Order: sequence, then C-alpha cells, then structure tokens
Amino acid sequence: MADKNSKAAKNVAGKFYVDTNCISCGQCHDVAPDFFVEDQAAGGMYVCKQPASADEIALCSQAKDSCPVDAIGDDS
Repeated sequence: MADKNSKAAKNVAGKFYVDTNCISCGQCHDVAPDFFVEDQAAGGMYVCKQPASADEIALCSQAKDSCPVDAIGDDS
C-alpha cells in the first residue's frame, strides 16, 4: 500500500500519487503513459497529470493495480 506521507516530490497535486518506494519498473507508464513519467534525476516515477474523465481515472486505477510494489496511491 502506498504511503501518502512519502509521496515523490514531483507528483502533481490530486488524487493519484507515487511514493518513494517506486522501483522505476515502468509498468504504470506502460498502462497510462499520459499520467506517469520517470524522474530521471531522482529515480522513481511520479504523476505528471491527474485524470479528468472516468476513462482516465480507470486507466490510472489500472496502473495502480499493476504496480508490483504498491507504490501508487489514490486519496479516495
């Protein structure tokens, strides 16, 4: 389960976030490339854009469910 107290610094504000336990496997980017990108300098992924539609929310939820280390969270 992602830790909202350990959010990656570059996450944009909103419901979805990536925490510092991310291993940069890229799975979330493969599922939802418009929303998850790699922080090349610090390592790990972060949320670059929050979803706005039901389809986009579903995509980000799918990315969250596919994370092998549960580093993606949502403040629902």
